[in-house]
Amino acid sequence: MGEKYLTLSELNIEGQFLGFVGKDAGKCKHLQLAVPGGNIKLKIPKNLRCSLGLSLVPGEQIRIDAISKLNLRNNKLKLQLYQIQAIGFCVLENFLPQPKAKIMVCQKSGCLKRGGKGLLSDLEKTLGDRGLSDKVTIEHTDCQKRCSSAPNCVLMLGKKQYKKVQPEAIASLLENHLIS
Repeated sequence: MGEKYLTLSELNIEGQFLGFVGKDAGKCKHLQLAVPGGNIKLKIPKNLRCSLGLSLVPGEQIRIDAISKLNLRNNKLKLQLYQIQAIGFCVLENFLPQPKAKIMVCQKSGCLKRGGKGLLSDLEKTLGDRGLSDKVTIEHTDCQKRCSSAPNCVLMLGKKQYKKVQPEAIASLLENHLIS
């Protein structure tokens, strides 16, 4: 019939070891790794499982050497790990993904008539100029029930809400939030 997997390339992944994933502490089949794009779960080969439990410490920076293979039957990518080594410690915050901020802009007729379209375009321009477009989600909403103060826009930073803010103030708040 032929080969089930097609070997694509060899790769190295560096990140912070977050811990083992599994039901029993002695039978950990996977490890959790924090990388700049988020957290990933990787299957540990059987020949490496016993030695890793004793040598890896959560928070430790590790490098994983693997071979990527493509399953020709279902077109899924598989990583086959062959070496895991500790390379030091680093600060965990650097690898945790930043929570995205959300801006909700009312797009009902009352807000649109009172400058909602202009507010939206000013907001997109200001965020683009400051390089913040990819760190925030702009959501078009229905009526926010504050028509007397139209155009309405709400900035959500974590659990905090900011109402009646202009594009420049939103950009400043975002920069302060993302730096701290």
